[in-house]
Amino acid sequence: MQKILFNICVSCLLLTLISCNNNQANNSTVNPNSPSATSVTTNVTESADKVKFKTEGGAELFSLKKQADGAKLVDASNQELVRIKADKAGKFKFKNAQDKTLGYVFATNSNWKLQNSEGKQDLYILSQQGNSYQLVDGGKKEIYSINADNNGLAITSPDKKLVYQVRVKEGKISLRNPSGKTVFSTKSNISPIAFACFGFDALTREQQAALAYAVSSTGGK
Repeated sequence: MQKILFNICVSCLLLTLISCNNNQANNSTVNPNSPSATSVTTNVTESADKVKFKTEGGAELFSLKKQADGAKLVDASNQELVRIKADKAGKFKFKNAQDKTLGYVFATNSNWKLQNSEGKQDLYILSQQGNSYQLVDGGKKEIYSINADNNGLAITSPDKKLVYQVRVKEGKISLRNPSGKTVFSTKSNISPIAFACFGFDALTREQQAALAYAVSSTGGK
């Protein structure tokens, strides 16, 4: 009789252990519809739609955020600086935070024309020449040459002096001054020539952003 009772107790103990293990396995299964899973997916999407520019120390300077009909540039406090709208194929209009039109960018045949607020005067023209680029003003006077080198791109003045180096290394693009100090950098997805537009000091930040977005959107490498 004692042997029978002992066997019954052992059987009950085994059944209890099996039931606990099954409950733990079920609880550890990730529910794809849970809020935490949805949050992770959303964060990845937002990151892909935002180009962050940071200092060498990691502080955020400004960001270019993609929108349904274009993009907008915001500062470190997320305050809008300029909004860029793709009006039609090859035409981009940009406005300030007060909704005032600042200018246009027209993209045609490896040329990007930065025009005034009326869209009637060429202020600057960025043109691709083989593997190189050149920025000239409305009178066709050279402002910068942008040439590929072993590190990425070199932005030089008409007298061939280095203005900035666009360094591309290990998924990071940085803008460096002639002494090699990083001005800002990004690990976001942007082409080197579009990034280089932010090194055109002759342009305002709003013009740089509009030109960079137009170049990026129309195949500039």
